Amino acid sequence: MSGSQATGRAAGPGGSVLAQARLLLASSHPEPAAAVTAVSAALAASAGRSAWGVVAVALAVASGQLSVGWCNDYVDRERDAVSGRTDKPVARGVIAPGAVRWAAGIAVVAVVPLSLLSGWQAMLAHVAAVALAWAYDLGLKSTAYSVVPYTIAFGLLPVFVVLGLPGAPLPPWWAPLAGALLGAGAHFANTLPDLAADLATGVRGLPHRVGERASRILSATLLLAASAVLAFGPRLPRSGASAAVIVIALVAAVALVAIGSLVGRRPGSRAPFRATMFVALVDVVLLVARGRALA
Repeated sequence: MSGSQATGRAAGPGGSVLAQARLLLASSHPEPAAAVTAVSAALAASAGRSAWGVVAVALAVASGQLSVGWCNDYVDRERDAVSGRTDKPVARGVIAPGAVRWAAGIAVVAVVPLSLLSGWQAMLAHVAAVALAWAYDLGLKSTAYSVVPYTIAFGLLPVFVVLGLPGAPLPPWWAPLAGALLGAGAHFANTLPDLAADLATGVRGLPHRVGERASRILSATLLLAASAVLAFGPRLPRSGASAAVIVIALVAAVALVAIGSLVGRRPGSRAPFRATMFVALVDVVLLVARGRALA
């Protein structure tokens, strides 16, 4: 057996069905997929969707998120291999690219009927959001418009949830605006740790073009703007406890950005990135807490 054959066999897909299933799951970006699905389900519950409605939202969002993750790993497999991404099974050669491609195709097709469980209007909103995410993976991530899919797709999330309520109502203005600001801020924050590696492999999205310092500032500003919209857009709840949660969350968001900026002055510090991630979490809490005001 030649050396190349041995290498190909060692790196190629293999193992039990369960092992391959685990690798396939790892290729789907399971953490963000689970996080977005959980947030969507919580938002649906707080907005007044029935138990079945919450399940329908979770199934549709999970399918969309899985499809986007698999699409990303398939499209970026060569770039990830060059960057030495050991967390990517496709780039490591331990799972066949074709398996990931088929999984992405099946998941994205399933988005339509699963979204339709919430009604055709809601289906259109969610399919549009997933299509934007795919457009990002398929090329927009390397353009000056890389922030656009994040902005619109996140803005459509509360629209999808609320349109599934009886009568298919539209959400109040502040909900899609807050979602859009949260999505744009998350885009800049999510890109920060990989700016150098991305540039080395030819990715030049908007964060790469404006630079690390500007991306940190934009991320923090956008996420704080989302916090402000969620805090002041709808009326404060009558419950003193609920109002206190909103005020505390807003103060926490401001404090996190301030601390991240101060600590982040040290060379190589990841404090600004971690701070913006915590602010994004605060925004999610605020969005779910405001769920009752969506209907």
